[in-house]
Amino acid sequence: MFVVSREHFERLVADALDSLPVDLGRAMENVAVLVEDHSPGHRLFGLYEGIPLTKRGPESYAGVMPDRITVYQEEICSVCSSEADVIAQVRKTVVHEVAHHFGIGDQRLEELGWA
Repeated sequence: MFVVSREHFERLVADALDSLPVDLGRAMENVAVLVEDHSPGHRLFGLYEGIPLTKRGPESYAGVMPDRITVYQEEICSVCSSEADVIAQVRKTVVHEVAHHFGIGDQRLEELGWA
């Protein structure tokens, strides 16, 4: 396990978001990205909750709460042995969960190497 402070971990998540292509970042809509300690009940590095952009329509998507991408700090740090490992896993997790926001499923992410 490699431990980093919450502040530093949040910065790594922000850096991972900033590393996304600019057009992709601009296309993200109504989504909040959060850091929490533990995943609820399952050993997850991240979780996307919401309505993917591909499922939204003008009649069916109005007045809803923002989607949520949650990145779980302790779950990620528990499998890392260096800061470089944490950075790599945070980036992989952020890309994976952002892909869900764009409607990309787990099977396709596995094919692309982001599962």
